[in-house]
Amino acid sequence: MEDRGSRSSILDSRSSVLMANIMRTLKVSLGDRSYPIYLGEELLSQAGELLREAGCGEKVGIVTNPTVAEHYLKTVQETLGRSGFRVTSVLLPDGEEHKNLKSISAIYDQLIRERFERGSCVLALGGGVIGDLAGFAAATFLRGIPYVQVPTTLLAQVDSSVGGKTGVNHKEGKNLIGAFYQPKAVLIDVGVLYTLPRRELLAGLAEVIKYGIIEDPSLFGLLEEKLERLLVLDRALLEEAIAASCSIKARVVEKDEREEDYRSVLNFGHTIGHALESLTGYEKFLHGEAVAIGMAQAAAISVRQGVCDEESLRRIQRLIAKAGLPTAIPPDIKLSELVKKMEVDKKASGGKIKFVLCAGIGKTQFCWLSPEQIVTKPAA
Repeated sequence: MEDRGSRSSILDSRSSVLMANIMRTLKVSLGDRSYPIYLGEELLSQAGELLREAGCGEKVGIVTNPTVAEHYLKTVQETLGRSGFRVTSVLLPDGEEHKNLKSISAIYDQLIRERFERGSCVLALGGGVIGDLAGFAAATFLRGIPYVQVPTTLLAQVDSSVGGKTGVNHKEGKNLIGAFYQPKAVLIDVGVLYTLPRRELLAGLAEVIKYGIIEDPSLFGLLEEKLERLLVLDRALLEEAIAASCSIKARVVEKDEREEDYRSVLNFGHTIGHALESLTGYEKFLHGEAVAIGMAQAAAISVRQGVCDEESLRRIQRLIAKAGLPTAIPPDIKLSELVKKMEVDKKASGGKIKFVLCAGIGKTQFCWLSPEQIVTKPAA
């Protein structure tokens, strides 16, 4: 990807035409692990051709859940069949609480029954949970087989489907078991968002807001100005926001694929967010809702640490609230229990956590804080 530049350089990505539909193509440049991000409408009906282009083998295992399957499984099965693929499907229960090793075993069982080989391919058709599960299964089955991400939620389209983070939760914390494993391609069909429940759409907006906060003031300003259009699913604005988010994510991953340093910037809002999800058994909050709270709190912590101005804090909290997302830690959450969850955070070392602070819209700074420092005097 190009280095950080103007908004126009992000959005003037290479375009192509496939089956008479305009499709934008972005790229994650990682040497021999590079892959395309296809962005457009009606891409599900083109999945077979795009998988052929990505070099996937004869067998494809679609991993999805019943909710997504009802809308899109038949379409994907048919297009893959027309392109000569032999297709099998694995339906997993819906929900973050099923992002565990039991679901991984169910995927393994099906791949073994169908005699999948190292050239066979796994296709993740769903949101972030399905993407993480399918990716981790692909990373570990036969020590690694190809997989393709077909995200069906806004959150997955702008964040979890790109970058190669895969894994499952443990009862003690979120994403404690996993692997870095890049997909062969990412297919983002904007049209699937029209069937997305509104709560899921709003949760996805949290990650779009995050990208504006950490790197792109113009994206943040666009959201402030035109959020209402996004909320009514204006197609052109959706594609613009998704392309900008994916471009930022790709650049960060290219600089630091395995989160050894800079990639941690993507965790803005996630330290508190993950702790909230884990503490409430993944049942009270959608991921984006928990991250929204985490971002509002992280911005307030940034002000207390003396690295962020009050006006940036007000803009961040105002935009999050305007998007219909929560900003405060619920009063029934015990801060002492939140601290315990943070103590097993993946980013913890020596009793402290590598915390991402906001140094103003579009700027960040890392700081090692104890869990107690993070949850002291939570912002309203």
